[in-house]
Amino acid sequence: MKALVLSGGKGTRLRPITYTSAKQLVPVANRPVLFRVLDAITEAGITDIGIVVGDTAEEVMKAVGDGSAWNAKVTYIRQEAPLGLAHAVKISQDYLGDDRFVMFLGDNVIQGGIKNLVTGFQQHNWNAQIVLKEVENPSQFGVAELKNGRVVRLVEKPKEPPSNLALVGIYMFDHHIFEAVNAIKPSWRGELEITDAIQYLIEHGYEVYPYFHKGWWIDTGKMEDLLEANRLLLDEITPCIEGEVRGNSYIAGRVVIEQGAEIVDSTIRGPVAIGRNTHIENAYVGPYTSIYHSCFIKNCEIEHCIIMEEVHIEDVPFRLEESLIGRYVEIKAASAKPKAYRMMLGDHSKVGLVSNG
Repeated sequence: MKALVLSGGKGTRLRPITYTSAKQLVPVANRPVLFRVLDAITEAGITDIGIVVGDTAEEVMKAVGDGSAWNAKVTYIRQEAPLGLAHAVKISQDYLGDDRFVMFLGDNVIQGGIKNLVTGFQQHNWNAQIVLKEVENPSQFGVAELKNGRVVRLVEKPKEPPSNLALVGIYMFDHHIFEAVNAIKPSWRGELEITDAIQYLIEHGYEVYPYFHKGWWIDTGKMEDLLEANRLLLDEITPCIEGEVRGNSYIAGRVVIEQGAEIVDSTIRGPVAIGRNTHIENAYVGPYTSIYHSCFIKNCEIEHCIIMEEVHIEDVPFRLEESLIGRYVEIKAASAKPKAYRMMLGDHSKVGLVSNG
């Protein structure tokens, strides 16, 4: 069995982060989302993985490499434009051949992995299986309608949902999916939709079954979703302090401090993950915060944040919270008068200012 991971797309909902970085490489609990997808696939015993890449191909390829970090073999498949999930399957036919495969969206984070899903599909002769999750707001998702235990209809963001079962973004297919993706037409969005391809399978008598995911699942397409995924994953970390803790420092709760990190005269209240070679001094780092590699944090308070690599935050007079800070960002207080906020922000930036007055 093979795997097909979709790692293209422009990530417009995460701008300006995604102007310079692939959304799939944003770290949650200090591990990039795409790496967590590859973890889940290889833990299920699949080591032949195709990754569909787009505009951020070079960055993804540099980060993942040949797959040897997962004891896997990775093949890259270039998609010239984000023309839909079914289009990604279509251009991957030469790679996939007649093998059955799992398709996994590269910006999804799920609890518990996919081992049971893969094992179950291997034990049946079904043509497709769709991972579904009960949600409170099904009108915001693709929704499945079931009958006699099989999937009979898929509806994209329906005003009147036929069920509360949302499509998670993980699918199992056999080679008949190529018949479907080659038969369907582009949607009003100009894309080949995977829901249309699956509906084709249903209408042409192929067996499409559901798989009900019981753990949590998050599509990390927005900042709020990334922060929630970060929170959930930090709740599951195993404490490990490999860095150096010096001076009048206090460490409480589940905290990971990686090699080369330094904590000096600071309070770290978990769950918190601190990456390699990060220096934290005279600071408070509160729960549900992940600070990635090679950051410098001094004289400030941070809580419920994702801080990406090589960020410099110093002398900030207010608590930074519920924020996603991109790579190489510098946040420093200026002592010059008069007091003022001075910023250089990219397109689609968001800044929240709180007044004490």
